Amino acid sequence: MPVVAQSVILLMLSNVFMTFAWYAHLKNLGTKPLVVAILVSWGIAFFEYVLQVPANRIGHGQLSLGQLKILQEVITLAVFVPFAWLYMKEPL
Repeated sequence: MPVVAQSVILLMLSNVFMTFAWYAHLKNLGTKPLVVAILVSWGIAFFEYVLQVPANRIGHGQLSLGQLKILQEVITLAVFVPFAWLYMKEPL
């Protein structure tokens, strides 16, 4: 599999974890103490980093730092919009 494709797949998976870590607690843990939301989010975010760090290391061989960051931001929006709309039931 091409290096850039590996990076993209890992970044997409990483962003799914990131989005859930940062925002799903608003829907699922709204009545729980803040410390519970923080600990659950950190637990989810661990898996984000397990995917994010290798994605950047793999991709950096063929992509510049700026290209990796732009790719990350595009993927973030591509993951966040469906998450907000389908999971959080927010309007587009």
